[in-house]
Amino acid sequence: MILTCNFEEVTALTHGARAFLSERAESSSPVVAPCETWGAVESLLSQLSGDLSVRTLLDQRQLFLAVEAVVELLREEMDSGVVATHAASEEAVSAYFEYAHALSVMGRVREMGEEMSALVELMTGALPDDAMTRTFMFPD
Repeated sequence: MILTCNFEEVTALTHGARAFLSERAESSSPVVAPCETWGAVESLLSQLSGDLSVRTLLDQRQLFLAVEAVVELLREEMDSGVVATHAASEEAVSAYFEYAHALSVMGRVREMGEEMSALVELMTGALPDDAMTRTFMFPD
């Protein structure tokens, strides 16, 4: 399945993913292995050149995990911008639009997962299990 993203959404996700990885790299111990979210965000960043191909339900879940982390970071940046300046400052408004674009993508990724799960259940007669999330392929 294809997740269509416009230029503003790709830009917001790219900024958020880079900020997430940068912020987490500065605060994490070199001994601790990267968490699942870190890997998901790295994977997302490497794919952000336009529309995203989501082949399996596992891919969708990893994408949702990454976008959710980016949305949370962008929300925090928006909150900080408003508190540091005021609601109508250029910084706060810019942060709002980045957050809103990423939030919009997160909503579509969530819907995609619901549709993918429903299709798996319809075609197999059962809820998707762990094996099915990795092996049931959705064409683009």
